[in-house]
Amino acid sequence: MSPFQLFVSKEMSKKILSAELTERIAGLYQQMEEAYDRVAAELDFSCQGCPDNCCDSYFQHHTYIEWAYLWDGVMALPEDRRQELLARAKTYVEECQASLVKGVRPQAMCPLIDNSLCSLYAHRLMICRMHGVPSAMTRPDGQAMRFPGCFRCQELTGDQQDLPVVERTDFYRELVALEVAFLGPRRNLLPKVKMTLAEMLVQGPPKLP
Repeated sequence: MSPFQLFVSKEMSKKILSAELTERIAGLYQQMEEAYDRVAAELDFSCQGCPDNCCDSYFQHHTYIEWAYLWDGVMALPEDRRQELLARAKTYVEECQASLVKGVRPQAMCPLIDNSLCSLYAHRLMICRMHGVPSAMTRPDGQAMRFPGCFRCQELTGDQQDLPVVERTDFYRELVALEVAFLGPRRNLLPKVKMTLAEMLVQGPPKLP
């Protein structure tokens, strides 16, 4: 390994988030998983044996802190594995851009997936954790929103009323609080995040002034 490669490797091994923020976001993700699992258990719902794969859905993400947490996971990978995933991410972005130019909603497998499993499961983002079971949230303007869950969950529940749901509101509030803590006064100086996970990989770790 050349001195330059060694320097890059050392730089890539550094954590972006502080230990405190890492602990807080990991704790938030754990709460999401527990809420999801409770609702899934009540509905007797499971992804096992599903003919579809939600990981080919076109999801966009919106926070710097999740982007940073994802990259903390990427940085912990061996160099060859990291480069493999980044190459896949580049291909994913190109495929999605080609679909968007045609006016078609992209559908491509997430570059982190190997044999139907996420390579960075502990660092997957909020939307990846919430999709599947019914959920609800109240927006800052007071508007209530409900999400019926994935197609398989909807097939399972049919037209049943009063279904259990994952209440997302407090999760989003805590994520916003974490974003504010991470960015501080830079928050109003930075462009809004609206990227796929693959775009977050291709662009590299978030660059903060």
